[in-house]
Formats: sequence, C-alpha cells, structure tokens
Amino acid sequence: MTTHKAVPVSVDAMIDDLRTLVEVESPSRDIDALKASATTVAAVIESRLGGRAELVETEGGTHVHWAGGGDPRVLILGHHDTVFPLGTLERRPFTVEDGRATGPGVFDMLGGVVQAVHGLASLEDRSGVEILVTADEEVGSRSSRALLEDRARACGAVLVLEGAADGGGLKTGRKGCGTFEVSVAGRASHAGLEPEAGVNALVEAAHQVLAIAALGRPGIGTTVTPTVATAGTLDNVVPAEATVTVDVRVETPAEKERVEAAFAALTPHLDGAAITVHGSVGRPPMPESASAGLFALARRLLPGIDGVAVGGGSDGNLTAALGVPTLDGLGAVGGGAHADHEYLLVDAMAERADLVAGLVNAVRGPERPV
Repeated sequence: MTTHKAVPVSVDAMIDDLRTLVEVESPSRDIDALKASATTVAAVIESRLGGRAELVETEGGTHVHWAGGGDPRVLILGHHDTVFPLGTLERRPFTVEDGRATGPGVFDMLGGVVQAVHGLASLEDRSGVEILVTADEEVGSRSSRALLEDRARACGAVLVLEGAADGGGLKTGRKGCGTFEVSVAGRASHAGLEPEAGVNALVEAAHQVLAIAALGRPGIGTTVTPTVATAGTLDNVVPAEATVTVDVRVETPAEKERVEAAFAALTPHLDGAAITVHGSVGRPPMPESASAGLFALARRLLPGIDGVAVGGGSDGNLTAALGVPTLDGLGAVGGGAHADHEYLLVDAMAERADLVAGLVNAVRGPERPV
C-alpha cells in the first residue's frame, strides 16, 4: 500500500519542531501558558502544511484546529497540554542524546503531534484531513469535548496521537475511566474534652474507603482505587470534614453503570454524618471493535505491528463512544509518560510519520473503514 509521498520526512526537521514545542511549557489549566503553546503549535502546523490553523479559545485553554479543505474524511487528534508545572523545563531541558529525545511532554504527546504534521506534509494531497490539538486532555477534555466530538462525527474516522504502547504497539482498546470525589460532613468538637459531641468525618471516611475499594472487580477489568484523602484541621479537634478521591477504570458499559450506581448509593455509617458524591466515568470504554478496521489497515502498512488494549484513557474513548472508527497509540515510540524519565525514540520517528501518512491515504481511499 503506497503512501503517495511527495517528499520524504526529515528526522532533523522533526527534532527541530519538537524542540520548539517542548520549549514552550504547557501545563494543563494554565490558560496563559496554554495560549502561548497553542500559538506555537499553530505556527508549526502552518509552516509545514500551509493554510491557516484556527485558535479556539475556551475556559479550559486554547485549542488548535487545521483543515486541509474538501470533504472531511479523517481527524488527526492530539493535545498540547502536559502534566508538568512551569519550571520543569529549566530542570529537565529538551535534550537529544544516545537516540533518545527527553524533556517535558516529548512522549505525551508533543512528539506525536510533530510526527503527524510531518507525515501529512509528505503527502501531495492533504484534502479531507483535519488536525485538532486540544488544550485540556490531561484534565478531562471538558472544554474540548463538544468540539472534538463534532469534528469526529464530521470526519468519520479518527487517528489519535497518544504515545505508542510498549514496543511500539498501537492501542486498539482502552478502559473507560473516571474520577469520583466523596465528601464527608461531620461535626467538630474538642478531641479531649468532649469527643463524643462530635461526628468524626475521618472515621466516616475510613468506612467509606473500605466500601469503595470493595467495588472493584479486577477479574473483569474493573479497578476502583482510592487515591487521595484529606481530613482534619488540628490534632485536638474532631474533624468536621473529609474528602476521598477515587480513580475508576472499567472495560464495559455495564460496569460503568454498576459503579456509578454504587457511588450514588453510598450511605453514612455514623449517626449525624452526611455524604456527597461528585464524579462519573467520564470517558466510556473504547472497545477493540472500534479500532478493528483501522488496525487492519495499519497492519497492511506495517506488517506485524502489535495492537493492545490498555487501562489508560484518552480522547479516543470519546470518539469511539460515538461509533466513529478510532485508532490510538499512533504517536511517539518511547515511554515514561508523566514521569521525569519520559523519552522518545528518535529512530522510530520517520516510520511513525509514514504510518500516519499511509493511514490518511487508506482512510480516504476505497478501503475506508466503516
């Protein structure tokens, strides 16, 4: 299957663009930093692809949208926000050494954005292709969800630029994921003089943590993991408030419904305590059936490439839930997402750029997945 390339991709040019993006830090929720990053992303896209990249400003940050003209056929979906706070770059600058590029966001997922842009730039015909690079994927995609769902429906196929699975595999399925916050209201009192006059929110939270942890069903892929807890003010005060944050991952819509219903049904153990629950499984599961057609095309382009289902969520969960064919993990080959040892393998960049280009042509052709 040919990619109909006009020019070969240049790894040196990709490294230059990756450096440009990494050196504009873009932590989620930092609106000013995200606008600067989006402006830089747009400039890179325009310099390589021509046309105009639109900046879409929202309360969650500035998104970048580029369209190649003609009837929309395929959406290339990525994000430019990262999990690293401002100042990380000074401590961990962009570096290329021993075949690895390092720096905040190289793997998750600025490298994928760069590879896709250069892959598309290698094609003579870029019609029917859209690129959307959002600013809030790492924190739930609240401000970008409507836009990305609209463009996914319009295009009818989605290529997601999240980093590859271990060994360079594509991500053909994802668990649904969400975060819940359980707030406990009790009543303060003096812990020494009259502890019985209080309602201990910390003790109530402990009961709730045990009940919540019991909701998991690892045997069928459901994990329910309390991750953060806060309570109390002083060591001689019965705590009046407590909160528990919980990470949830599910493989099926039925488990999503069961877990959400169980959180809604939580009740206090202590007289006088009250419980409030916020949250949901906001990213529904991405079944492997959503990627089957696109993955078959990918394997024709790169015979033997693996496809795996993973526990982490992405915007691919959202587009797959619409019934739009979606293939994930098309970004950088490397590892260490969200960690200081994050890295990208330089030798894999050209192959991944070519893979995106080949998939774009395949999706626009007679073998378009349905």
